[in-house]
Amino acid sequence: MSSRRTFIKSMGIGAAGVSLGPSVFNFSAKSYRNIMGANDRILMACIGINGRGNGMAKTFADQKNTEVGFLCDVDDRTFAKAIKTLATSSQQSTPKTEKDCRKLLENKAIDAIYIATPDHWHAPLTIMGCQAGKHVYVEKPLSHNPHEGELAVAAARKYKRVVQMGAQRRSAPVLTQGIQALHNGIIGRVYMAKTWYTNTRKTNFLKPGSVPAWLDYELWQGPAPRQPYKDGLIHYNWHWFWNWGTGEALNNGTHEVDVARWGLGVDFPERVSSMGGRYNYKDDWETPDTQIVTLEYPGRVMLVWENRSSNGRKIEGLDRGVIFYGENGSLDTGGDAYTVYDLNGKQIKEVKSTQAAEKIDGRNTSSPSLSLDNLHVADFLGAIRENRKPHCDVETGYKSTMAMQLGNISWRVGRDLKISATDGHILNDPEAQKLWRRTYQPGWEPRV
Repeated sequence: MSSRRTFIKSMGIGAAGVSLGPSVFNFSAKSYRNIMGANDRILMACIGINGRGNGMAKTFADQKNTEVGFLCDVDDRTFAKAIKTLATSSQQSTPKTEKDCRKLLENKAIDAIYIATPDHWHAPLTIMGCQAGKHVYVEKPLSHNPHEGELAVAAARKYKRVVQMGAQRRSAPVLTQGIQALHNGIIGRVYMAKTWYTNTRKTNFLKPGSVPAWLDYELWQGPAPRQPYKDGLIHYNWHWFWNWGTGEALNNGTHEVDVARWGLGVDFPERVSSMGGRYNYKDDWETPDTQIVTLEYPGRVMLVWENRSSNGRKIEGLDRGVIFYGENGSLDTGGDAYTVYDLNGKQIKEVKSTQAAEKIDGRNTSSPSLSLDNLHVADFLGAIRENRKPHCDVETGYKSTMAMQLGNISWRVGRDLKISATDGHILNDPEAQKLWRRTYQPGWEPRV
């Protein structure tokens, strides 16, 4: 077992470069599987187990030849709950617990880490994990800002690690068929994708308070510049404050925009605009509850995301979804299924999921679709064992994350952005370019 783990940590370190073919590293997947042999158990550490991470820990534990050996969270109340959840899994062993993720990364026995922390930790911890020789499954968004995303891609490539972003629809089998049908011309040239998210979130006011005994608030802040603790921020409402969160655009928009980018076959936009605000309530939110982001891509292609965080009326019968428009019709999807219409809106084809993942439950923050989670986790573990890129490789995740970050930047500066379609960077706008990266707490700056 120790020799197998030594290999999985060091694989490809001496290689001259990264292959662009089916195998990510410079030796064959077949030879890699032969070396791993029958002892290909992957030892996982799950970091961030309060909500989403609790259910995902069980998802990992239920995978073949996978063990969740460690649980990590700055809230020590989470451990008993997560251990109880794992007791219902197929795993027989009880994981160890640790509050400080940095100590976990020192453990050479750990093969891979799962990250379900607040957004401001996603990229720094991904980078730290790669540097420590761990493969990484990180929930969306990949990063808090575009510069971090670039660093995460660089770290994955430099240290030759498998990094999967939690965009589960990339592993949806029926949706994958639908995207391929788009690419094969089922509705002709596709020139627009409309995406949306709706919810009924309520007002949010923060109040001065004392740090609870169960919380390591210093470590929770980690890379973020220090701000006084306030009641009502932790564990969810940090999403709506720029120091830690990225708003609904990245909290939920990343999912639909990733599918839209996939179907449109686009990488970087050339123009981005966004309008909106905190329209429904007057409270402490800093990010919009109502927002429209428009991205224009080369080749006369447009992507639109509409958000109503505080008005849950559905669009096309779905609380979240994607519609592709083409010269000969349209294609809709709200999960692992798709429907095709002609130009007059007449349905001409419908393909449903064979699993319980036909639709995504947009109201469920812990597990919107368990079956898609299983497929995406299995793909990540398979990518490690088979020496290949996962379905939502770090670079794919970066492009989708960055698209919505540009939308937020446009909203924050109050104007359209001109973008380099080569690399996604902002052109000729010094004020907007400052938001490409963030300020860090001294000593926490991520580096590759």
